[in-house]
Amino acid sequence: MYGQYKYGEYGYGEEGTPTGPEIDDLAPDLMKYLPWYYQESKIMKEIQSSIAKEFGVSAYYIEDVYKQFFIDTATWGLSVYEKELGLKTNMSLSLEERREIIKAKLRGSGTTTKQMIKNTAEAFSGGEVDVIEYPEEEYFIVKFIGVKGIPRNMQGFIDMLEMIKPAHLYYEFKYTYTVWNYLKEKMTWDMARTLTVDELRVYEGE
Repeated sequence: MYGQYKYGEYGYGEEGTPTGPEIDDLAPDLMKYLPWYYQESKIMKEIQSSIAKEFGVSAYYIEDVYKQFFIDTATWGLSVYEKELGLKTNMSLSLEERREIIKAKLRGSGTTTKQMIKNTAEAFSGGEVDVIEYPEEEYFIVKFIGVKGIPRNMQGFIDMLEMIKPAHLYYEFKYTYTVWNYLKEKMTWDMARTLTVDELRVYEGE
């Protein structure tokens, strides 16, 4: 971007000025506000172009700060959410993974209930989840229904689950896979040979 260090995805608190198409798109055409006799002046065009770029940079920073107010668009501002929620900032995670953890933490605030665990699991998996409770045995099952296979960032979900569930409860996960009869209806042997075993297990079809 425009410095040696990264804070989130965009540079933050660094020396230097951002440049590129984003700035050019935000820079206004100041020449149109001047009288006609300046339109052919190269010196005036250079002056106005320089000023316009400064306006573009200001607009860029304003837009970037505005994005930090929303989890889905926040980048360097994610660390603010993490600090407020008592989460450790892990820069090795992608922005999307960090957003999932923040959303799950927000959904998991308060007294732990079956619905809370369900909401948290769905925030990570992006699909429907069922939570099956066994109160007498003090454990529950998290069954991923809406997404086939093991959802991404499962470790993030496990860490969050450990934070919100009562300490005495145990749990296990169940995943949804493609059944063999479904595959036989959707593809030939030649098609199946082009896919790995893991790809076949989560095959959705055309």
